[in-house]
Amino acid sequence: MKLTIFAAGSQGDIQPCAALGKGLQQAGYTVRLAAPDNFAGFVQQQGLDFFPVGGDVQAIMASDTGRNFMETSGANPIKSIRAIRTMIAPVAMKMAQDAYAACADADALICLGVFGAFGQSISEALHIPVMNIEPTPLIPTRAFPAPSWFLQKNLGGLHNAFSGWAMFQVVWMWYRPFVNDFRKQLGLAPLTAARYLRTLRTTPMLGAYSPAIIPHPADWGDNVHVTGYFFLDGQTDWQPSPELTAFLEAGDPPVYIGFGSMSGSNPDERAELMLAALAKSGQRGILLTGWGGMQAKQVPADVLVLDAAPHNWLFPRMAAVVHHGGAGTTAEGLRAGVPGIILPFIFDQPFWGERIRSLGLGPRPIPQKKLTADALAEAIDMAVTDNAMRERARACGERIRAEDGVGRAVAIVKRTFGEPFAGESEVEA
Repeated sequence: MKLTIFAAGSQGDIQPCAALGKGLQQAGYTVRLAAPDNFAGFVQQQGLDFFPVGGDVQAIMASDTGRNFMETSGANPIKSIRAIRTMIAPVAMKMAQDAYAACADADALICLGVFGAFGQSISEALHIPVMNIEPTPLIPTRAFPAPSWFLQKNLGGLHNAFSGWAMFQVVWMWYRPFVNDFRKQLGLAPLTAARYLRTLRTTPMLGAYSPAIIPHPADWGDNVHVTGYFFLDGQTDWQPSPELTAFLEAGDPPVYIGFGSMSGSNPDERAELMLAALAKSGQRGILLTGWGGMQAKQVPADVLVLDAAPHNWLFPRMAAVVHHGGAGTTAEGLRAGVPGIILPFIFDQPFWGERIRSLGLGPRPIPQKKLTADALAEAIDMAVTDNAMRERARACGERIRAEDGVGRAVAIVKRTFGEPFAGESEVEA
């Protein structure tokens, strides 16, 4: 049976899809991962068939428009509609057309949930079943406020449900013109928000996060499966540089600081603030430059600057991890069993920060607009010295490491699409 997985976005979006693809391939499926061209090398390193689609998020977020979005529009759902449309307009249709081409000989499609409207359209046009995958919850619930909602406080079921409905409408508005232009090309009737929400509530959905962090809400249907995180440990042979080894051995575990593709308009200023916070807290640190290009001009001896290192190797050796709160980085920090300090920029990042705080696994998140060296130093001190918090983080990490998110997801795919086998497929309708 041939399966196409369609994903676009940042490393945190592509990586869990690659992990699932590897698991499905090992189970006997023929798997193709359709993703932006800048991930070709990464996907092929996992031994998966790669199909390029338009849309380089790294380039978009590194542009002046992307940096401005992080600073101004990202935290405002209404402003985000025009900003997102402007950023993706040059690539949206190419992305959708390429995803369609990647499914030409597929028996079924697995689609990153935020692009589920495109996936649904491809499913209808090619008459193949579709399943969605979400690193962050998409479906409204009374259990918690919607990710990307401006108020990440649990004010009760009515507020939470409304926030979920409102953010669904916002996400739909991001893509609506592109989705319906695509559907017109495919000879399909336009998709409405109401119909799309009904589809999301009934299409099989793999929640690629731990039930220890987000238990299955009572008002979600049986179509949503909270499987556990999809970790990708492909760099098992990775070795640290002599410089990194010497730094780790020279003192107490350091504090990790990194923001992936997030940087905002002044990444160098942010780097200086990080160094000041480490100095005020009296902690050693590792500063990861990441996509955002964060650089520090004068680095003290008790801080090491790295271009990159696998989170699954590095995080367990840290005293705490300071990051933007992306779903993938948050998952790795939780698995490592060390406290997390979230400095969110946009989208779902405040949600993960509040989730960690509410479970006692890290200090209160510090939004970028409120970030100061003193505030971060205080959070670092709490994460390093609060023994109860550290024990909760350790126990949570143990539980997450015992889960098999990919294995559970593969079993669900088998039940939904059928066992892998040679010859013509017999997937369920």
